[in-house]
Amino acid sequence: MAQIPSIETRQLTRRFGARLAVDNLDLQVAAGEIFGLLGPNGAGKTTTIRMLTTLLQPTSGDARVAGFDLRHEAFEVRRHIGYVPQMLSADPELTGYENLLLFSKLYRVPASERKPRIAEALDFMQITDSANKLVRHYSGGMIRRLEIAQSLVNRPDILFLDEPTVGLDPTGRHSVWERLQALWKKWNTTILMTTHYMDEAEALCHRVAFIQLGRIMELGTPAELKAKLGPGATLDDVFIHLSGSEQQEADGFHSTIGERRSIQRHG
Repeated sequence: MAQIPSIETRQLTRRFGARLAVDNLDLQVAAGEIFGLLGPNGAGKTTTIRMLTTLLQPTSGDARVAGFDLRHEAFEVRRHIGYVPQMLSADPELTGYENLLLFSKLYRVPASERKPRIAEALDFMQITDSANKLVRHYSGGMIRRLEIAQSLVNRPDILFLDEPTVGLDPTGRHSVWERLQALWKKWNTTILMTTHYMDEAEALCHRVAFIQLGRIMELGTPAELKAKLGPGATLDDVFIHLSGSEQQEADGFHSTIGERRSIQRHG
């Protein structure tokens, strides 16, 4: 019997006045998959996530998240998901532990389970030693790991991450990558994420969808999408090609690849 997708959208659409932000989006994310939504600013990535996390009502179309109808079972959807937005969600004037306690109450975690779940989340994200420090003294990478820990206290089936490493230095980014990979390996959590870092998409995502003007332009594994452009292509090249840059023609792309190889050979 075929497994029910963790996320399934059918002609999901969102308008803001005359502007069409998400245009009849049809998408399936398998259970246990790490899926990336990629595209330029304004492509509709964050709007899609905000609809799927029940923060924004679709204009039309529908979706099922964790098996529940987005429109009619929003409370059940919220119970089964975790969400880490782009913007800071941790309170800098509280300790890490206090932030997690607040989130455990918001997620309605039973009182008897709060302490062990908080301890588990802190340990898993490797920030136990800083649990009693004010968050304003955390590094950027530690804050992001804390925010992911916040999203884990209800043990979600699906985790939504909107630009999870934006603004972090390479050390902080790789630390978050390591924890996300460990999370997936331990609990087989379905993860839907957006990112502008193509190396991040390659490191983490099983499949990616490139969207432009609210529509899916290409969908597949990073390897499949690179192969469509030819030998030596990178995911950055795919991004540039699909975003409508100057390199639209295949001849132009292959010329650029050749130039790069020549530079690499000759120094």
